[in-house]
Amino acid sequence: MSLNPSVFLKEIEENNSKFVETNKTTSIASENPLQNLCLASQEVLQKAQQSGRSKCLKCGGSRMFYCYTCYVPVENVPIEQIPLVKLPLKIDIIKHPNETDGKSTAIHAKLLAPEFVNIYTYPCIPEYEEKDHEVVLVFPGPQSISIKDISFHLQKRSQNKSRGQNDDLDKPSFKRKKIEDQEDYDLNDSMCKNAILKKIIFIDSTWNQTNKIFSDERLQGLLQVELKTRKTCFWRHQKGKPDTFLSTIEAIYYFLVDYHTDVLKEKYKGQYDNLLFFYSFMYHLIKNAKCSGDKETAKHT
Repeated sequence: MSLNPSVFLKEIEENNSKFVETNKTTSIASENPLQNLCLASQEVLQKAQQSGRSKCLKCGGSRMFYCYTCYVPVENVPIEQIPLVKLPLKIDIIKHPNETDGKSTAIHAKLLAPEFVNIYTYPCIPEYEEKDHEVVLVFPGPQSISIKDISFHLQKRSQNKSRGQNDDLDKPSFKRKKIEDQEDYDLNDSMCKNAILKKIIFIDSTWNQTNKIFSDERLQGLLQVELKTRKTCFWRHQKGKPDTFLSTIEAIYYFLVDYHTDVLKEKYKGQYDNLLFFYSFMYHLIKNAKCSGDKETAKHT
């Protein structure tokens, strides 16, 4: 996301109605939902913000902090000062072709966890059909499940897939029954090993554009997960949408935190907090600029 404080201030002033209503999100109005994160030093971003836009070393474009087309930090943000985050899962992000690159928070994930994140521009979508027992799509809807139920549903898919591969319709039914009984024992022993979540998919677009990607047949049939308890603090949250509709980087971060505690059953100690390294900095910059209402001051903060 290209960052220009004066542009952000203008956007805030002109589109104030697009912010989440105060009575729904005290996180923006009175609280700081990002205050307890375990983040690397953001001094490099502070210096870059003071010095202004810089050149992308790959394409030569003028950017603030990072290049949103090359997925690399700009010249005045040394890459060794940007934290790298190790994730427990691979992530695929399917980006709408009309999504403005400079406004997308999906880029943050690619910058901060480059070995674990791939971004595809629709209609380019990988094939998931053969791996649907190892993949989930994070998207709200009536068929969505919660993160804590992922293992159960993936186990069922793995079991059904294994049974389908071993079915032999030419055998007498009583023999098939014995085989199925034996399969149940075998599957119950190995189910947890076979039904391990390996990849999560996110759609990156405005909420009004998601339908085209979500309805694509290549994503149909995937286990669908919804983050039902998390609330956004995104400064571009769309009017009329519930505050549980998160920005892409928020969705990635909160999914991993909940997966760590609810599925891996491990204590969370801030392992993924640096996924919000850029996001939290921008959040505070915009919040402070909005509170001060001083464009000239915002240019130099």
